[in-house]
Amino acid sequence: MTRNNAVGYNKNLFVLPFDHRASFVENLLSFKGELNINQKQTVTDYKTIIYEAIDKAIDFGIPRENAAVLVDEIYGKEILKDAKARGFITMQTVEKSGVDIFECEFGDDFGNHLLEIKPTFAKVLVRYNAEGNKENNQIQLERIKKVSDFASANDLMLLIEPLVIATDEQLKLCGNDKHRFDKELRKDLTIKMINEFYQAEIVVDVWKIEGFENASDYESIITVAQERGNRPLVGVIILGRNETKERVREWITAGRNVNGIIGFAVGRTIFWEPLTLYRDQKISRDDAIQMIAKEYYEIYRVFTNK
Repeated sequence: MTRNNAVGYNKNLFVLPFDHRASFVENLLSFKGELNINQKQTVTDYKTIIYEAIDKAIDFGIPRENAAVLVDEIYGKEILKDAKARGFITMQTVEKSGVDIFECEFGDDFGNHLLEIKPTFAKVLVRYNAEGNKENNQIQLERIKKVSDFASANDLMLLIEPLVIATDEQLKLCGNDKHRFDKELRKDLTIKMINEFYQAEIVVDVWKIEGFENASDYESIITVAQERGNRPLVGVIILGRNETKERVREWITAGRNVNGIIGFAVGRTIFWEPLTLYRDQKISRDDAIQMIAKEYYEIYRVFTNK
């Protein structure tokens, strides 16, 4: 490891992620197949609306040094460069969109793409159930270890976003109720997952974790993320998972006073409705920017209890 800083990140992180690709292209814009130049530019234009909304939210009161721009390179390369130049925390997506088993967007060349922009964080999303397919889990750990090693060797921080998807057996145990799965099984599966990442010697600075309803659940996550890995500076942020605004606020309220919970990453819950209204020509571009900025600021207020 050649990193100049200690493992972990314990400053506030207020992330409005818009690195979505498949959902943007297919669900929001209804593009099919390989995109032409004009369609690609349309995707970038929509993402630029979100970026401009983040900037607008700074005027409302979100500290620039804690605001994070998380976007993919495919449609947001220039956004990442501009955000870095303007003092935002930047997060560059590494994973390929829409795959069940983690793989890098640019294959073995992922490192050169990271070095071109040199973001604050390299970000990896992975679907990982510790009691699921063991062979697939091992493949994913080995691939993510390569990203971790590269990040450490090049003084980049790593953010991991694990989605714990219930197996059929686990859902059956919970009466096919996903909310029961969240309450009864997901915490222990998340803890087991973090342990397996650490056993694979993956160096994680920030965990982007699906939310919980109780502070004690977050405390359990912090314990394994920091103490068992002997990494006291590691931070945890709460992701939105495209849940309702009410559910996201419940999750954030439960975790905001837990030491080690340093912020949130809420995307589609904030920007999907305004962009849909803009797409349907029901509001202007400026109105969409204003709506997204206000929603982002409101989530910030929930976390900071202001």
